[in-house]
Amino acid sequence: MSKNLADKLKKGLTPQQFIDGMTKNQEKFQEWYDKFSWENEDDKEFFESLNNRDDLRRLILCADWCGDVVRNVPAVFRALEISGIPVEVLIKEEHPDVMAQFLTGGGEAIPIVIFTDFSGHVLGHWGPRPAHVQAVMTRFKQENPDREAPDYQDKIKVAREEMGRQYGEGTGYQTVIVKELREPLSTF
Repeated sequence: MSKNLADKLKKGLTPQQFIDGMTKNQEKFQEWYDKFSWENEDDKEFFESLNNRDDLRRLILCADWCGDVVRNVPAVFRALEISGIPVEVLIKEEHPDVMAQFLTGGGEAIPIVIFTDFSGHVLGHWGPRPAHVQAVMTRFKQENPDREAPDYQDKIKVAREEMGRQYGEGTGYQTVIVKELREPLSTF
């Protein structure tokens, strides 16, 4: 099924409007944003080369309460800033129709970075987390399909702690995000 989000283009917030409007986690978000650096010159040149294209758009489905948004979206914003690709933020709760089209393992997870062409045709997407971090949650959901199980909350807490370890202390995971964003972009 081919997805088209033409009706969502020019309806979102700019990255700055999103940051300015954050009521939760703004300081932490800004901290990750400020810590970003280009570890790989080749990646930086790739994103800069996108300035030659006027056919790409980016929609980012997110919300300020989400820890993965606070971790991952600053790196997405920074990578795209130098690309010239228009970026719009869609708040998850205000766009349930979009969320429903981009479920992760059958569930709602954000952020989702959606690549479209200028007419809103979806070319691909990334998210909600770097693949190696997402693998922890995927495995958890396979092993714990019953959300009502008495030990579910204890087990998901352990899974979230492991995801935190996979992210690591520093900004290395941001370089992973840049690479994972670059992969699909190279194919459009």
